[in-house]
Amino acid sequence: MSKMQNRSYLRRYAWLSILAALLTMGIKATGYWLTRSVGLLSDALESGVNLVAAVSALAALTISAQPPDEEHAYGHQKVEYLSSGAEGGLIALAAISIIIAAVQRLLDPQPLAQLGLGLGLSASASLINLAVGSVLIRIGKRHHSIALEADGQHLMTDVWTSVGVLIGVGLVALSGWSILDPIVAILVALQISFTAYRLLRRSALGLIDTALPKTQVDAIKSKLNSYEGVQYHALRTREAGSRSFISYHIQVPGEWSVQRGHDLLEQMEAEVRALAPNATVFTHLEPLEDPRSWSDQDLDRAPPPDEEAEAI
Repeated sequence: MSKMQNRSYLRRYAWLSILAALLTMGIKATGYWLTRSVGLLSDALESGVNLVAAVSALAALTISAQPPDEEHAYGHQKVEYLSSGAEGGLIALAAISIIIAAVQRLLDPQPLAQLGLGLGLSASASLINLAVGSVLIRIGKRHHSIALEADGQHLMTDVWTSVGVLIGVGLVALSGWSILDPIVAILVALQISFTAYRLLRRSALGLIDTALPKTQVDAIKSKLNSYEGVQYHALRTREAGSRSFISYHIQVPGEWSVQRGHDLLEQMEAEVRALAPNATVFTHLEPLEDPRSWSDQDLDRAPPPDEEAEAI
């Protein structure tokens, strides 16, 4: 199955997330209408954010599936970071809305009604999110889809949020203290804010070409060091959505033939790709004895010594 077909396959899971968001939003809104619990209102608002996030993930997966073109030679995978960043912003707005509603309820407490039915509706919605979120996370990790994985993580956060709301409403039912409902809602909003921060941070790091995880980079270094008689430098890695990019320079004895050097690079690239699935690997062959081979270890290639002297 080609990468394009894989992306088409992933869009089915985005549609599953959209359907789950619509269903849970309806269930939780019904629970709020019956109980007038601001905690259940916060839960319903977050389900609305889930819907927007799922639509955003669907759009991102559709765009990222497009093949490279003249204007986007490295593909369109980074659009997934835009999706997760937008999701983080929406979650932050939902948290602010919840806090405003909770403070108003603190200042003007209202009794809750039909708590048993409200708790049952919220619990059923949480089970739906638990099932769908688990699937999205598993498929997202398997296919290296940040947008899909983030959507699944958001649903799992919604599950824990709903658990907190259930506890809050349950405490109101047991104690009769209506003030516990808005207090729990504020705690829910703080937890949602932390989720928004993590999503925004992860999206920002992806957009500024963050390197691959240290464990993966260490494995690549170990593999490159395992070759005798050759050296490497200028190893650089970056992530871009579902893809990653790796580049390095290989120094070999100058008397080697072009064919021998090419065969070595082909072997090394294949072994590096085995350590980093979905990676595009760029290599550059240099003669070990040439001093100029060491002038490009930094990101910006240093000028040759003669040019430096002329500049002075």
